[in-house]
Amino acid sequence: MEFEKIVTVIPARGGSKSLPMKNIMMLNDKPLIQYSIDYSLASELVWKTVVSTDSEEIAEVSRKLGAEVPFIRPDDLAEDLTPDYPVFYHALRKLEELYETRIDILVLLRPTSPLRPDRLIEQSIDLLKKYPDATSVRSVTKIKQHPYRSWIVEDTYIYGYEKSVNEPYNLPRQLLPPVFYQTGDIETMRRETILSGSISGEKVVPLIIQPEDMVDIDNIEDMRLAEDKLLNG
Repeated sequence: MEFEKIVTVIPARGGSKSLPMKNIMMLNDKPLIQYSIDYSLASELVWKTVVSTDSEEIAEVSRKLGAEVPFIRPDDLAEDLTPDYPVFYHALRKLEELYETRIDILVLLRPTSPLRPDRLIEQSIDLLKKYPDATSVRSVTKIKQHPYRSWIVEDTYIYGYEKSVNEPYNLPRQLLPPVFYQTGDIETMRRETILSGSISGEKVVPLIIQPEDMVDIDNIEDMRLAEDKLLNG
């Protein structure tokens, strides 16, 4: 199975309550978004590297860094609570219209994950080829705090969050099933998955990365951590 048109979409809206315009904040002398743009441009599999943004400033920076910004995202798709799906459905439809071609695969690279391990794009495409029924590939890492140890507060008392197991919070560590949570490093999806109403679908293949390789930037402390990793390896 070969995919003729693989497009990276980097979502980078201008609004951010924690760090205003964080997608173009400087991280070790580079705009944050540059790490994702460079990562995509370095892959020989990627046909187009596209930034989806509502900000003319981010668009200008992205073009100078080598990305394409063939459209400006509508304001109603760049709100604080806008989910991923309508952004990617819009991107797929606009790109196929503007480039007058069918796009086989969309690769989501979030600017807030600048320190990805090498060759995640290539690995994700290999997984989609290996598993033809897979709807998407998503990067995950092993969770540190197991959900079986989680509690919820109801009035005076706390209760175990997990209801399917009897007293899961009392299980020995060795009996806890492996649990992973999603990272922001990469999501790779088939065109058909998006057209079906999801960017994930029901058959998601994990691309497992090590916890120490993950950085997710949400605040200034995360920026400092990322800069320290860049400087000290």
